[in-house]
Amino acid sequence: MDFYADLQRLTEHERGHLLQAPILAEAMAGKATRAQYRAFLAEAYHHVRHTVPLLMACGSRLPTRLDWLREAVVHYVQEEVGHEKWILDDIRAAGGDADTVRDGRPRLATELMVAYAYDTIQRNNPVSFFGMVFVLEGTSVRIATNLASVLQRSLDLPASAFSYLSSHGSLDLEHIDHFGRLMNRLEDAADRAAVVHAAKVFFRLYGDVIRSVGVEGAL
Repeated sequence: MDFYADLQRLTEHERGHLLQAPILAEAMAGKATRAQYRAFLAEAYHHVRHTVPLLMACGSRLPTRLDWLREAVVHYVQEEVGHEKWILDDIRAAGGDADTVRDGRPRLATELMVAYAYDTIQRNNPVSFFGMVFVLEGTSVRIATNLASVLQRSLDLPASAFSYLSSHGSLDLEHIDHFGRLMNRLEDAADRAAVVHAAKVFFRLYGDVIRSVGVEGAL
């Protein structure tokens, strides 16, 4: 059974909520502003800094029957350590105040997405976290590299302001293949259902994060 293919098919509607965010179309058309790009980076920092803690929380709650998946979580942790620092460097290169972002609070949409990630690990099936992995890495593969190229030209910023977007576009292309193989090893129907449900929720939540970047003064 190709569960990964099922996961893509079953979440197609919710994926549209994210990919149809007006700010993405504006950015790809070269109409985004530097302020909007810095706002995107700020929100990225506020959820990416939770990636490793979330992975560790997920790994600690996986049952013995999923020890093989815990090994994969360890690999993910090693890959993800320090990525939030790249974003702070990008903010500086884009003319922003990285210290203020680091010490500040995220917008409401980002705070809710992060809160749901912790909650679904603790309250539901910890495998649910892979719904978030699917959404974030899949989105990077679809748009990150092209978006970085367009933004660099339209905003007239140095390549050093796009290390997060540029690296994740290529890096997550490798990750998503690995992710697909992991998901196809899930045999329990409840585990699969948990991933599908979480992915649907995270497409909505991350879509709201992206939309918030395009709204001046959004909470």
